[in-house]
Amino acid sequence: MFSVLFPGQGSQAVGMIKNLYNNFTYVKSYFNQADEILQIPLSKIILEGPKEILDKTENTQPAIFLASYSIFQVIKNETLFDLNKAKFFAGHSLGEYSALACAESISFEQTIKLLKHRGKAMSNAVPSGEGGMIAVLGTDIENINEIININNYECFIANDNSVGQIVISGVIKDLDSLSNKLKEANIKNIKLSVSAPFHCKLMNSATEIMNKEINNVQFEAPKNNIISNVTASSCSDPNEIKKLLVQQIEKPVRWRESVVNMINSGVQKFIEIGPGKVLSGLVKRIDRNVKLIQVNDIEDLKNLN
Repeated sequence: MFSVLFPGQGSQAVGMIKNLYNNFTYVKSYFNQADEILQIPLSKIILEGPKEILDKTENTQPAIFLASYSIFQVIKNETLFDLNKAKFFAGHSLGEYSALACAESISFEQTIKLLKHRGKAMSNAVPSGEGGMIAVLGTDIENINEIININNYECFIANDNSVGQIVISGVIKDLDSLSNKLKEANIKNIKLSVSAPFHCKLMNSATEIMNKEINNVQFEAPKNNIISNVTASSCSDPNEIKKLLVQQIEKPVRWRESVVNMINSGVQKFIEIGPGKVLSGLVKRIDRNVKLIQVNDIEDLKNLN
Protein backbone atom coordinates (compact mmCIF):
# COMPACT_ATOMS: atom_id res chain seq x y z
CA MET A 1 0.00 0.00 0.00
CA PHE A 2 1.40 3.41 -0.94
CA SER A 3 0.79 7.15 -0.58
CA VAL A 4 1.81 9.99 -2.88
CA LEU A 5 3.49 13.05 -1.34
CA PHE A 6 3.80 16.56 -2.80
CA PRO A 7 6.46 18.99 -1.50
CA GLY A 8 6.04 22.55 -0.26
CA GLN A 9 8.10 25.73 -0.22
CA GLY A 10 11.84 25.21 0.11
CA SER A 11 12.02 22.38 -2.46
CA GLN A 12 12.42 24.70 -5.45
CA ALA A 13 15.60 24.92 -7.54
CA VAL A 14 16.45 26.81 -10.72
CA GLY A 15 16.29 24.34 -13.63
CA MET A 16 13.95 21.90 -11.84
CA ILE A 17 12.33 19.33 -14.19
CA LYS A 18 14.18 20.87 -17.17
CA ASN A 19 14.62 17.52 -18.91
CA LEU A 20 10.90 16.72 -18.58
CA TYR A 21 10.18 20.14 -20.09
CA ASN A 22 12.60 19.39 -22.96
CA ASN A 23 11.30 15.86 -23.60
CA PHE A 24 7.52 16.11 -23.35
CA THR A 25 5.47 18.61 -25.34
CA TYR A 26 2.55 18.45 -22.88
CA VAL A 27 4.87 19.54 -20.03
CA LYS A 28 5.94 22.51 -22.17
CA SER A 29 2.25 23.25 -22.71
CA TYR A 30 1.60 23.33 -18.90
CA PHE A 31 4.49 25.79 -18.55
CA ASN A 32 3.06 27.95 -21.36
CA GLN A 33 -0.41 27.85 -19.80
CA ALA A 34 1.03 28.93 -16.45
CA ASP A 35 2.78 31.92 -18.08
CA GLU A 36 -0.47 32.90 -19.78
CA ILE A 37 -2.67 32.49 -16.67
CA LEU A 38 -0.29 34.37 -14.36
CA GLN A 39 0.85 36.96 -16.90
CA ILE A 40 4.46 36.49 -15.80
CA PRO A 41 7.34 34.50 -17.40
CA LEU A 42 7.17 31.72 -14.77
CA SER A 43 8.71 29.18 -17.22
CA LYS A 44 11.80 31.35 -17.66
CA ILE A 45 12.05 31.96 -13.88
CA ILE A 46 11.91 28.17 -13.24
CA LEU A 47 14.27 27.13 -16.03
CA GLU A 48 16.79 29.99 -15.89
CA GLY A 49 16.29 31.86 -12.62
CA PRO A 50 17.58 34.02 -11.11
CA LYS A 51 17.21 32.15 -7.81
CA GLU A 52 16.14 35.24 -5.83
CA ILE A 53 13.16 35.74 -8.18
CA LEU A 54 12.18 32.05 -8.02
CA ASP A 55 12.48 32.21 -4.21
CA LYS A 56 9.87 34.99 -3.94
CA THR A 57 6.89 33.32 -2.28
CA GLU A 58 4.43 34.52 -4.93
CA ASN A 59 6.55 32.78 -7.62
CA THR A 60 7.70 29.78 -5.57
CA GLN A 61 4.22 28.52 -4.77
CA PRO A 62 2.89 28.29 -8.36
CA ALA A 63 6.34 27.09 -9.55
CA ILE A 64 6.50 24.10 -7.20
CA PHE A 65 2.90 23.21 -8.04
CA LEU A 66 3.68 23.42 -11.78
CA ALA A 67 6.71 21.13 -11.38
CA SER A 68 4.82 18.60 -9.21
CA TYR A 69 1.75 18.55 -11.47
CA SER A 70 3.94 18.08 -14.58
CA ILE A 71 5.79 15.12 -13.02
CA PHE A 72 2.47 13.56 -12.01
CA GLN A 73 1.20 13.81 -15.60
CA VAL A 74 4.45 12.31 -16.97
CA ILE A 75 4.05 9.29 -14.65
CA LYS A 76 0.43 8.91 -15.82
CA ASN A 77 1.31 9.18 -19.50
CA GLU A 78 4.70 7.47 -19.74
CA THR A 79 4.50 4.58 -17.24
CA LEU A 80 2.11 1.76 -16.35
CA PHE A 81 2.23 2.73 -12.68
CA ASP A 82 -1.30 3.52 -11.48
CA LEU A 83 -1.15 6.50 -9.13
CA ASN A 84 -4.90 6.28 -8.55
CA LYS A 85 -4.27 3.16 -6.47
CA ALA A 86 -2.64 5.34 -3.81
CA LYS A 87 -4.31 5.03 -0.41
CA PHE A 88 -3.72 8.77 0.22
CA PHE A 89 -2.43 11.91 -1.44
CA ALA A 90 -0.71 14.31 0.98
CA GLY A 91 1.08 17.60 0.43
CA HIS A 92 3.12 19.79 2.74
CA SER A 93 1.50 23.25 2.98
CA LEU A 94 1.20 24.44 -0.66
CA GLY A 95 1.73 20.77 -1.60
CA GLU A 96 -1.83 20.13 -0.45
CA TYR A 97 -2.96 22.17 -3.48
CA SER A 98 -0.81 19.95 -5.74
CA ALA A 99 -2.44 16.89 -4.14
CA LEU A 100 -5.93 18.29 -4.76
CA ALA A 101 -5.20 19.19 -8.40
CA CYS A 102 -3.67 15.76 -9.12
CA ALA A 103 -6.68 14.10 -7.46
CA GLU A 104 -8.87 16.20 -9.82
CA SER A 105 -10.60 18.13 -7.06
CA ILE A 106 -9.58 21.47 -8.64
CA SER A 107 -8.44 22.28 -12.16
CA PHE A 108 -4.87 23.14 -13.14
CA GLU A 109 -5.91 26.71 -13.96
CA GLN A 110 -7.78 27.26 -10.69
CA THR A 111 -4.91 25.82 -8.65
CA ILE A 112 -2.23 27.99 -10.18
CA LYS A 113 -4.39 31.10 -9.76
CA LEU A 114 -5.12 30.26 -6.11
CA LEU A 115 -1.42 29.73 -5.39
CA LYS A 116 -0.49 33.06 -6.95
CA HIS A 117 -3.03 34.77 -4.64
CA ARG A 118 -1.87 32.67 -1.69
CA GLY A 119 1.82 33.42 -2.22
CA LYS A 120 1.16 37.14 -2.57
CA ALA A 121 -1.22 37.30 0.41
CA MET A 122 1.18 35.38 2.67
CA SER A 123 4.15 37.54 1.62
CA ASN A 124 2.25 40.74 2.30
CA ALA A 125 0.62 39.70 5.61
CA VAL A 126 3.52 41.06 7.68
CA PRO A 127 5.76 44.01 6.70
CA SER A 128 9.07 42.88 5.22
CA GLY A 129 11.70 42.19 7.86
CA GLU A 130 9.25 42.03 10.76
CA GLY A 131 8.52 38.30 10.77
CA GLY A 132 10.42 35.09 10.15
CA MET A 133 10.82 31.38 10.92
CA ILE A 134 13.35 29.13 12.63
CA ALA A 135 13.78 25.36 12.49
CA VAL A 136 14.41 23.76 15.88
CA LEU A 137 16.15 20.39 16.03
CA GLY A 138 16.26 17.74 18.71
CA THR A 139 13.47 18.74 21.08
CA ASP A 140 9.69 18.50 21.35
CA ILE A 141 6.75 20.90 21.01
CA GLU A 142 5.96 20.89 24.75
CA ASN A 143 9.47 22.07 25.62
CA ILE A 144 9.41 24.86 23.00
CA ASN A 145 5.92 26.02 24.03
CA GLU A 146 7.04 26.17 27.65
CA ILE A 147 9.93 28.52 26.74
CA ILE A 148 7.63 30.64 24.54
CA ASN A 149 4.95 30.94 27.24
CA ILE A 150 7.33 31.69 30.14
CA ASN A 151 8.92 34.52 28.16
CA ASN A 152 5.70 35.76 26.51
CA TYR A 153 7.26 35.58 23.06
CA GLU A 154 5.05 36.26 20.04
CA CYS A 155 6.12 32.97 18.48
CA PHE A 156 4.08 29.99 17.31
CA ILE A 157 4.55 26.35 16.25
CA ALA A 158 4.24 26.48 12.44
CA ASN A 159 5.29 22.98 11.32
CA ASP A 160 5.58 19.72 13.22
CA ASN A 161 7.70 18.19 10.46
CA SER A 162 9.24 15.04 11.90
CA VAL A 163 10.71 13.54 15.03
CA GLY A 164 13.05 16.27 16.31
CA GLN A 165 12.28 18.88 13.63
CA ILE A 166 9.84 21.66 14.49
CA VAL A 167 9.49 25.02 12.74
CA ILE A 168 8.55 28.19 14.64
CA SER A 169 7.06 31.39 13.20
CA GLY A 170 7.02 34.75 14.90
CA VAL A 171 8.04 38.39 15.06
CA ILE A 172 11.78 38.78 14.44
CA LYS A 173 12.79 40.25 17.80
CA ASP A 174 11.02 37.47 19.72
CA LEU A 175 12.32 34.79 17.37
CA ASP A 176 15.89 36.04 17.93
CA SER A 177 15.37 35.94 21.71
CA LEU A 178 13.86 32.45 21.48
CA SER A 179 16.76 31.30 19.30
CA ASN A 180 19.26 32.52 21.92
CA LYS A 181 17.32 30.86 24.77
CA LEU A 182 17.30 27.57 22.87
CA LYS A 183 21.03 27.81 22.17
CA GLU A 184 21.68 28.43 25.87
CA ALA A 185 19.84 25.15 26.51
CA ASN A 186 22.02 23.43 23.83
CA ILE A 187 19.05 23.11 21.47
CA LYS A 188 20.13 23.59 17.87
CA ASN A 189 18.07 25.97 15.73
CA ILE A 190 18.48 27.51 12.29
CA LYS A 191 17.03 30.71 10.86
CA LEU A 192 15.09 29.93 7.68
CA SER A 193 15.39 31.96 4.49
CA VAL A 194 11.71 32.94 4.22
CA SER A 195 10.00 36.27 3.70
CA ALA A 196 7.25 35.93 6.33
CA PRO A 197 6.09 33.97 9.41
CA PHE A 198 3.86 31.34 7.77
CA HIS A 199 1.24 29.13 9.45
CA CYS A 200 0.46 31.29 12.45
CA LYS A 201 -2.03 33.99 13.46
CA LEU A 202 0.24 36.72 12.04
CA MET A 203 -1.10 35.51 8.65
CA ASN A 204 -4.61 36.75 9.50
CA SER A 205 -4.91 39.14 6.55
CA ALA A 206 -3.90 36.31 4.18
CA THR A 207 -6.64 34.13 5.66
CA GLU A 208 -9.24 36.79 4.83
CA ILE A 209 -8.02 37.05 1.23
CA MET A 210 -7.84 33.28 0.71
CA ASN A 211 -11.25 32.72 2.29
CA LYS A 212 -12.72 34.84 -0.49
CA GLU A 213 -10.57 33.33 -3.27
CA ILE A 214 -11.10 29.68 -2.24
CA ASN A 215 -14.85 30.11 -1.85
CA ASN A 216 -15.06 31.51 -5.39
CA VAL A 217 -13.64 28.27 -6.82
CA GLN A 218 -15.55 25.09 -7.67
CA PHE A 219 -14.12 22.05 -5.87
CA GLU A 220 -15.07 18.45 -6.71
CA ALA A 221 -14.72 15.36 -4.52
CA PRO A 222 -11.09 14.23 -5.02
CA LYS A 223 -10.43 10.86 -6.68
CA ASN A 224 -8.05 9.97 -3.83
CA ASN A 225 -8.32 10.61 -0.11
CA ILE A 226 -6.51 13.84 0.75
CA ILE A 227 -4.68 14.19 4.06
CA SER A 228 -5.33 17.66 5.52
CA ASN A 229 -2.41 19.55 7.05
CA VAL A 230 -4.82 20.97 9.64
CA THR A 231 -6.29 17.70 10.94
CA ALA A 232 -3.58 15.17 9.93
CA SER A 233 -6.44 12.94 8.73
CA SER A 234 -8.15 12.26 5.41
CA CYS A 235 -10.89 14.38 3.91
CA SER A 236 -12.91 14.00 0.72
CA ASP A 237 -15.85 16.39 1.17
CA PRO A 238 -15.34 19.47 -1.10
CA ASN A 239 -16.85 21.93 1.40
CA GLU A 240 -14.72 20.57 4.24
CA ILE A 241 -11.62 20.71 2.02
CA LYS A 242 -12.30 24.40 1.30
CA LYS A 243 -12.76 25.18 4.98
CA LEU A 244 -9.52 23.38 5.92
CA LEU A 245 -7.52 25.13 3.15
CA VAL A 246 -8.59 28.48 4.58
CA GLN A 247 -7.65 27.39 8.12
CA GLN A 248 -4.31 26.04 6.83
CA ILE A 249 -2.95 29.59 6.38
CA GLU A 250 -2.78 30.14 10.16
CA LYS A 251 -2.79 26.59 11.54
CA PRO A 252 0.38 24.53 12.03
CA VAL A 253 1.28 21.90 9.43
CA ARG A 254 0.86 18.56 11.24
CA TRP A 255 3.17 16.63 8.92
CA ARG A 256 4.65 14.17 11.45
CA GLU A 257 1.16 13.15 12.61
CA SER A 258 -0.04 12.90 8.99
CA VAL A 259 2.75 10.46 8.13
CA VAL A 260 2.22 8.42 11.33
CA ASN A 261 -1.53 8.20 10.57
CA MET A 262 -0.85 7.02 7.01
CA ILE A 263 1.57 4.35 8.25
CA ASN A 264 -0.95 3.24 10.90
CA SER A 265 -3.50 2.88 8.05
CA GLY A 266 -1.24 0.34 6.33
CA VAL A 267 0.91 2.55 4.07
CA GLN A 268 4.38 1.00 3.60
CA LYS A 269 5.66 3.03 0.64
CA PHE A 270 5.75 6.77 -0.07
CA ILE A 271 6.29 8.28 -3.53
CA GLU A 272 7.44 11.92 -3.45
CA ILE A 273 6.38 13.72 -6.63
CA GLY A 274 7.98 17.12 -7.09
CA PRO A 275 11.33 18.86 -6.89
CA GLY A 276 13.85 17.75 -4.26
CA LYS A 277 13.74 15.07 -1.57
CA VAL A 278 12.72 17.11 1.49
CA LEU A 279 9.62 15.09 2.37
CA SER A 280 11.42 11.76 1.96
CA GLY A 281 14.00 12.98 4.47
CA LEU A 282 11.26 13.89 6.95
CA VAL A 283 9.48 10.55 6.51
CA LYS A 284 12.76 8.68 7.04
CA ARG A 285 13.16 10.42 10.43
CA ILE A 286 9.63 9.35 11.38
CA ASP A 287 9.95 5.68 10.32
CA ARG A 288 13.07 4.11 8.83
CA ASN A 289 11.21 0.96 7.77
CA VAL A 290 9.03 2.44 5.03
CA LYS A 291 10.07 2.44 1.37
CA LEU A 292 10.75 5.87 -0.18
CA ILE A 293 10.79 6.77 -3.88
CA GLN A 294 11.37 10.24 -5.34
CA VAL A 295 10.34 11.17 -8.87
CA ASN A 296 11.62 14.46 -10.27
CA ASP A 297 13.53 13.37 -13.38
CA ILE A 298 13.17 11.04 -16.40
CA GLU A 299 15.68 8.66 -14.81
CA ASP A 300 13.45 8.33 -11.73
CA LEU A 301 10.55 6.87 -13.73
CA LYS A 302 12.23 3.47 -13.80
CA ASN A 303 12.18 3.34 -9.96
CA LEU A 304 8.39 3.05 -9.94
CA ASN A 305 7.28 -0.53 -9.38
